[in-house]
Amino acid sequence: MSEPAASGPTAEHHATTVSFRDRILRAARRQPVDTTPVWFMRQAGRYLPEYRALRERYTMEDLCRHPDLATEVTLQPLRRLDVDAAIVFSDLLVPLWGMGLGFHVVEGQGPVLQRSLSADELASLPAIDLGALEFTFQAIRTLRRELDRPLIGFAGAPFTFAAYLIEGQPSRDWTQTRAFIHAQPDAWERLMARLAESLGAYLRAQVEAGAHLVQVFDSWAGAVSARTFRRAVAPHLHRMLDAVGPRAPRIYFATGNAHLLREVAGLPAEVIGVDWRVGLPDAAAVLGAGRALQGNLDPALLSAPVARLRTEAERVVDEGASLPGHIFNLGHGVPPHTDPDRLRRLVDWVHERGRRTPGGG
Repeated sequence: MSEPAASGPTAEHHATTVSFRDRILRAARRQPVDTTPVWFMRQAGRYLPEYRALRERYTMEDLCRHPDLATEVTLQPLRRLDVDAAIVFSDLLVPLWGMGLGFHVVEGQGPVLQRSLSADELASLPAIDLGALEFTFQAIRTLRRELDRPLIGFAGAPFTFAAYLIEGQPSRDWTQTRAFIHAQPDAWERLMARLAESLGAYLRAQVEAGAHLVQVFDSWAGAVSARTFRRAVAPHLHRMLDAVGPRAPRIYFATGNAHLLREVAGLPAEVIGVDWRVGLPDAAAVLGAGRALQGNLDPALLSAPVARLRTEAERVVDEGASLPGHIFNLGHGVPPHTDPDRLRRLVDWVHERGRRTPGGG
């Protein structure tokens, strides 16, 4: 089963070089940087032929459960792209294995639960067993020895996790989840409280294993109204993020969240991810100057003519340069049909356009 990980810098080399590759950490803390940092959501995955070759031999569960394979997949994009951070390879629903629940990934559809859960089961979800997820923490420890740049850990947010549990598979508008919130508010609160506790512990354990910063993916929070988010979602996000604390910069990302920015502004996160539907200056005006922003190039532009892609990327860099802190990213994940060379050129353009003058901020 074992797949050898690529050779990389020793732990001693990592210790001496990370200070030269810490621009993403500095940007997250709204400190001066030499140039705009950049990484991509789903930067390891189906757009890479080397990843597809591994998927012909191993299941998604194999890649997640075996630290040597997760390490290899995490490192694959770094051999092509000069991104400023790696993100540990895993799946959003991996914490389910620590709760005694199973899922499988359906190609072209996403994660699907092995069985549906009743309302009573949802309200009495088991606490997470972090020992059952040791493979993730081992992959992080291995990557810390291999990497010459910061490592990002991640977890799903309570709402997004709850949406998968309630509906059992990806949905277009998460109608069943929204109905559950209103029809069974007590069960919803118990479910969200347990998820906030378990996912916060999982994310905190990633930091303790060596992750330099963490991202909370709230992929489907945009499906609810601002009022519902404020009442039924935000308090649990607070608890999850508070469990991590400020020891590592925390990034909160949700898609379709322009209407939620006023609610998101109160979250204990150092960085707010912004999708492509709202401009960075507009988001900053709502969120205030007390946090960095991440984003937000439309992923569809990766299929546009090169000149158009570069123009739009430079616009995002220029908008971000006027903010107290900015991390360049797409407004969502890398599409599976993306040409890896497009991403390589995009990274180079971001670093070139975002270069600060000596002594500048």
